[in-house]
Amino acid sequence: MFAYFIRRVLATIPVVLMVALFVFSLLYLAPGDPAAIIAGDQATPDDVERIRSSLGLDRPFLVRFIEWLWNVVRGDLGVSIFTNLPVSHMIAQRIEPTLSLMCLTLFISLSLAIPMGVIAAWKHGTLIDRAVMMVAVFGFSTPVFVVGYLLAYIFALQLDWLPVQGFTSISQGLWPFLRNLLLPSIALGLIFMALIARITRATMLDVLSQDYVRTAKAKGVEQKTILFVHALKNAAVPIVTIVGIGFAALIGGAVVTESVFAIPGLGRLTVDAILRRDYPVIQGVVLLFSFNYVLVNLAVDLLYTVFDPRIRY
Repeated sequence: MFAYFIRRVLATIPVVLMVALFVFSLLYLAPGDPAAIIAGDQATPDDVERIRSSLGLDRPFLVRFIEWLWNVVRGDLGVSIFTNLPVSHMIAQRIEPTLSLMCLTLFISLSLAIPMGVIAAWKHGTLIDRAVMMVAVFGFSTPVFVVGYLLAYIFALQLDWLPVQGFTSISQGLWPFLRNLLLPSIALGLIFMALIARITRATMLDVLSQDYVRTAKAKGVEQKTILFVHALKNAAVPIVTIVGIGFAALIGGAVVTESVFAIPGLGRLTVDAILRRDYPVIQGVVLLFSFNYVLVNLAVDLLYTVFDPRIRY
């Protein structure tokens, strides 16, 4: 197990380096002269040259990349062009809302989607199965911002049950914290929940047709034990895989969701940085999201060995 863990960790290092290279290249891949775009139409040549020097565009690409990578390893993501604040400090100020939103979304999605998929497979061909598939199709077909506006209109504007925007830290109480995050978490988690429910149903249908399941039924094992202990454990690998893949959808959806519900998180920070062409902030946030996605995929690879020990060999 330890050798497998070391191999997987070492395999992620080239991936992280490629991600870092791509993120750093965003500044050079941008159309036009980034320094001239940032400076604006009224800028003098001296202003443009000053910005180009601050971005490191007047130095060789490889030298600048090595310096930038060394600073990133030390936790220095650069300084914002417009606020003159360290990018790491700006990210630290915005990370709690985004982390809270994604954790609550994961909890709601997994808590609902896996039982829905299991029950749909158990009741295959019935009205329950069709209802689960209808929810899954709706989740796949409807954009996050449409679901967000619909939920806000019904539960915030019409029923006045939940606030329509903003964020409250958990330090100010659990219920105020949840009230602000319930609607965005449901809106963000709908497509994720639909994806997991469909994969869970398909995998469970295959597992429930296996001989050992029929043997368990013949021995009189309870249906609940068969579904959630024997069958679900053997269907876990594809489910864990799709959870890891869906994490990318959560990252992209968080940007839209935070804009719809005015949550001051990393998504809003990204949008604001793109509109102002604040490249150091864009690089820092994209690098953080990408690195987290690599870590999630590493965790998925390691979880495979828990559900199927044959994978580690």
